[in-house]
Amino acid sequence: MRKQTAIVGVGATPFTKRGGSAPQTLDELVCKAIIAAADDAGIAVPEIDGFAYFAGGFDTPFLVETLGIPEVRYTASLTGSGGGSAGIVGLAASAIVSGLAEVVVCVGAVQQTQVRYGAMTTAYAATPQSAFYKSAALVGPGHMFALLARRHMHLYGTRREHFAEVALTARANAANHPRALMRKPLTLDQYMAAPPIADPHCLYDFCLESDGAVAVIVTSAERAKDLRQRPVQVLASTHGGAGEWGRSIYTMNMSDDTFASSGHAAVARRLYEMAGVGPNDIDVAQIYDHFTSQVIMQLEDYGFCDKGEGGPFVASGAIRLDGGKIPVNTDGGQLSGAYIWGMTHVQEAVEQLRGTAVNQVSGAEVALVTGGPASLPVSGLILGV
Repeated sequence: MRKQTAIVGVGATPFTKRGGSAPQTLDELVCKAIIAAADDAGIAVPEIDGFAYFAGGFDTPFLVETLGIPEVRYTASLTGSGGGSAGIVGLAASAIVSGLAEVVVCVGAVQQTQVRYGAMTTAYAATPQSAFYKSAALVGPGHMFALLARRHMHLYGTRREHFAEVALTARANAANHPRALMRKPLTLDQYMAAPPIADPHCLYDFCLESDGAVAVIVTSAERAKDLRQRPVQVLASTHGGAGEWGRSIYTMNMSDDTFASSGHAAVARRLYEMAGVGPNDIDVAQIYDHFTSQVIMQLEDYGFCDKGEGGPFVASGAIRLDGGKIPVNTDGGQLSGAYIWGMTHVQEAVEQLRGTAVNQVSGAEVALVTGGPASLPVSGLILGV
């Protein structure tokens, strides 16, 4: 797969706070993002012959009819939830390399009009398993991941000030970014005074709730040479994770090494092997940041620092845009930019490698994108120019 395919187009709708996209439908948002991505690439929409999804995907027949696509040759969706956002680029690349399709669009979108994330499990059917975690007041992702965060603090001495550094870095990167929803400066005092949501996480440790859609178009490296934009090569994309992590989100039946982690270690190892690079080769990283603590644990799992050292690593300023060792979430991420289930991270990585990012990292040639932590699969993506 390495260097055989490229992302050639990126498109997105405007992002709004939860409910702000009404009266548009979710399908309408998806179509608008796809049309924008095709226009960005210089590809006619009817040339799209493949779709790659995650988190349940979308109504392919509706999209095909609405967009006027004459024939579909490939459709695929990763199981799980937001953990598949980086991995769907691998689905697209594998389809193209195998000859199953020529132009595949990867799309992610969210529109929250009904169930909020904080009560997500109330929409699940009542089962013996759900009775177990609901009776423990684990009714949303924030409650689940708070347990992992507290365990990391217990084992390694990680402090809330470390989580704060992730939140403050994201807000600083969002301050001048036109796509970001939260640009008001954030101080450490404000962070510490914020209401607790799920101990040890406070308001600013949580990602935003927002509406929008992002699409990226993947085609062969050969075809990419003749298109409108500078091709961004797919060096590696993979998904999966250790079986032990598969139980994590609800039942927590894991060893400490996995419990106090992001569940990305196995994916990171295979991703680096596939790309032929290591953490020291990464110039900029877009890390899935639904919770600040999970950014710290992903930095450990992807080898930017040793296990348990993620807190001191971020406290050293290592993830900041100005002077950091590895700038992270340069558009404000999901904590301050917008939460489109990980797809803004793909968008930002492409812009960084094109050299057109608002907060451009000088000389960026290799970018890491992660999807999840969530229930399996989690995923990773390495792009290069």
